[in-house]
Amino acid sequence: MLEPTVDLSDLQFWGRPQRERLAAFAALRAKDGPTFFPELKLPFIRHGAGYYALVRHADVVEASRRPEIFSSEPCSNSIADLPKYMARYFGSMINMDDPRHAKIRRIVSRAFTPRVLAKLEADLQATATRIVDELDGPCDFVTEVAARLPVQVICDMMGIPERERPMVYDRTNIVLGLGDPEYTGGREFVSTGITRSGVLYGLTRGMTAGYELNHLAMKLARKRRREPGDDLVSALVTANVDGESLTDQEIGSFFILLVVAGNETTRNAMSHGLKLLTDNPEQRALLLEDFDAHIGGAVEEILRLATPVIQFRRTLTRDHLMNGQQYLTGDKVLLFYNSANRDEAVFANPDTFDITRSPNPHVAFGGPGPHFCMGANLARREITVMFRELFTRVQEIRAAGRPDRLFSNFINGIKHLPCAW
Repeated sequence: MLEPTVDLSDLQFWGRPQRERLAAFAALRAKDGPTFFPELKLPFIRHGAGYYALVRHADVVEASRRPEIFSSEPCSNSIADLPKYMARYFGSMINMDDPRHAKIRRIVSRAFTPRVLAKLEADLQATATRIVDELDGPCDFVTEVAARLPVQVICDMMGIPERERPMVYDRTNIVLGLGDPEYTGGREFVSTGITRSGVLYGLTRGMTAGYELNHLAMKLARKRRREPGDDLVSALVTANVDGESLTDQEIGSFFILLVVAGNETTRNAMSHGLKLLTDNPEQRALLLEDFDAHIGGAVEEILRLATPVIQFRRTLTRDHLMNGQQYLTGDKVLLFYNSANRDEAVFANPDTFDITRSPNPHVAFGGPGPHFCMGANLARREITVMFRELFTRVQEIRAAGRPDRLFSNFINGIKHLPCAW
C-alpha cells in the first residue's frame, strides 16, 4: 500500500533511492484509479490546482492516441505553464497540436533527405569508432562515452562548428539538469527548501542556456540561407510543405529539441544499459554470444527499464471519461512512462532485465500517436553502433561503481558512472 507521505510533486521524492520510487509507482498502479496530486508552488510560475498521475500502460497509451482530447498545448514538458519568455526558446513542436504540429513535423521529415541520412550514418560510425579509439583505462562512462556520441552526431548533422560544441554540451546539461545542483547550482531546491532566489537563479540559468542554443542555431540558419551546405540546417531552410517553410526561430527551437531530446535518450539509455549488462552477467553473455541476433531485443529492453523521459503533461480539451475516471476540461494529466513500462498487466516480471522479451510494447519514446518520438530510430541506431564498437573491441568493459543519478522529476538521468575493463 502506498505510503501516505509519498507525493510526486515533492522534489524530495525524486531524490529517494530508485527501489523506493519504483515501489511507490507500483502502489499507485494498484489503486482503483489515478491519484490527484496538488502542484508544487514555485515563485514566478503560474500554477494550476494539480494533476492526475497516469501510471498504467493502458491509460498512457489511450491518452497518447487521443491528442484531440489530451492536448500538448500550452505545454507538455512542464507541469506548470512555461512563462512566455521561456516558451519562446522551448516552445517546439512537442508543445503543439495539429495542424501546426503535423506541418512542422512534415517539414522536418522532408529535410532528412537520402544525402543527409547517408552523411548521418557515416558520421555516427566515425564518431563511435573515435570514442572507442580514445578510451585509455578506467573512466567515467557518461562523460567519456555516452554523452559524447549524441552531441557530436547531432552537431555534425546540423553543421555546428567545432569551437561551439563544448558550449552546446554544457548548455544541454543545464537544460536537462534544471534543479540538479551540479548543473545549475540550485542547492536550495535540494537541501534548504525552495526559495525565491533559488527558483529565480534556476530559471535564469535555464533561460540563458535556451537562449544561447536557440541563438546559435538561428545564426547558422541565416548563414545557410546565404551559403547552403550539405548539413541538416541547409536542408531545413529549404524544405517546405504547401509553400511553408520553417522560420529561423522555429529552426532554433527545433535544434534545442533535437540536441536535448537526442542527448538525453541516447546517453542515458547507454549508461543504464552498461549498468544493466553489468548487473545481469547472464544477459551480457547471451548478447555477446550472438550480438547481431540479440542487440535489437537488448536495446528495446534497455529503453524499457531506463525510460529516459519520465513523464510528459497533457491538458484536457473537453470533459472525458477514461477507464472509469471522469476528467474535466482544463484538467492536467501527467503520463508517467517510467511506470507504464513496468506495468504488471503488460510486462511479465517487469523488473527483470530480459533481452529476449517479446513482445515489448514499451513507451520509452512516448505512446502511439502524433507525438511519438521522431528520433526513435536514430536513438536505436546510436545505441546499437556504440555497443557494437564497445563489445567488439573492449569486451570486458563494465560498470565499476554506483551511478550518480540526476536529480530530476523529468529525466531519468545518470550523470556519472565509473567503468573499467
